[in-house]
Amino acid sequence: MPPVKITIILGTRPEIIKLAPVIRELSRKRADFIILHTGQHYSYQLDKVFFEQLELPQPKYNLDVGSGSHAEETGKMLIGIEKILLKERPDVILVEGDTNSVLAGALAAAKLSIKMGHIEAGLRSYDRRMPEEINRVLTDHLCDYLYAPTPKAKEILLGEGIPQKKIFVTGNTIVDAVYQNLELAREKGSTLATLNLKPKEYFVVTLHRQENVDNRVRFASILEGLDKLATEFRTPVIYPIHPRSRKMMAKFNLYPGRLVLAEPMDFLNFLLLESNARLVLTDSGGVQEESCILGIPCVTLRDNTERPETIEAGANILAGASPDKILEHTGLMLNRENNWDNPFGDGKAGRRIVDILEEEL
Repeated sequence: MPPVKITIILGTRPEIIKLAPVIRELSRKRADFIILHTGQHYSYQLDKVFFEQLELPQPKYNLDVGSGSHAEETGKMLIGIEKILLKERPDVILVEGDTNSVLAGALAAAKLSIKMGHIEAGLRSYDRRMPEEINRVLTDHLCDYLYAPTPKAKEILLGEGIPQKKIFVTGNTIVDAVYQNLELAREKGSTLATLNLKPKEYFVVTLHRQENVDNRVRFASILEGLDKLATEFRTPVIYPIHPRSRKMMAKFNLYPGRLVLAEPMDFLNFLLLESNARLVLTDSGGVQEESCILGIPCVTLRDNTERPETIEAGANILAGASPDKILEHTGLMLNRENNWDNPFGDGKAGRRIVDILEEEL
């Protein structure tokens, strides 16, 4: 690498997973980089497990922002990130995805005239009610280097007037992460034994997005659909529940009778659980991608998706929140051949991103 300083800004566990291949490649090239963790996720200790499992260098800084309103989170991050950028004086920052940490990092860097790269640029749900959609759009239009995971994402960016010279199609780093860690998950993961599960004899659920779990009617409707699934298919439905989702479930007095609620999992154990599932139901963009890469049929518990490639490939279907649709669409996906092509690349996105950065700098 040329003699430049790089700051990687992240704040959530999905970001750690997707940035891991980039961090590994920077380490391999002996680049001068540091990691700044905003602490957006509730437990930094939980995040430390991810860094240790994935054998990544620990962050140099942690802002420990924690939970709060979008304004509180973003404001605290913006103040903390600016102070560190002024101290470290990096030549470029890298962010990944669509969280408040990403937007705060992009805003801070833009105000200080520091160059920025956005990994996973160009994703759009076209639903401005989603905070993540606002974060994606603003970050893309602030950045200097836009690493689009697919040609479709590139076309979206071009359609929004972003110059072609800023856009690079690299594939998605989640493919790298899955390929690099699947064997490790099989060796080290214990979640199937812990939950007494057999491969292809259970469904997996992830459900955490604000538009689902903060809306009592919608959350109740989805949980009713999941309970019906367990009964109709006589199959355990395993839900590793996000702390915030558990809090909202208690607040709304929602107690699904047939779901198996599990504690949040580290990446390797979740990857093991996911790769052996009969089917996945999710509102997570990353899990839509992972299930597509792993060849596991997916039902998305949303009305839209910023991962349309998964639907076009035949790996995914939108079910919304209706119990009947969740049941119907699960049946459709279980009867579908899972021989689709992975649209997210060859598992070398991390290397491409670093090579492009090296050339540009």
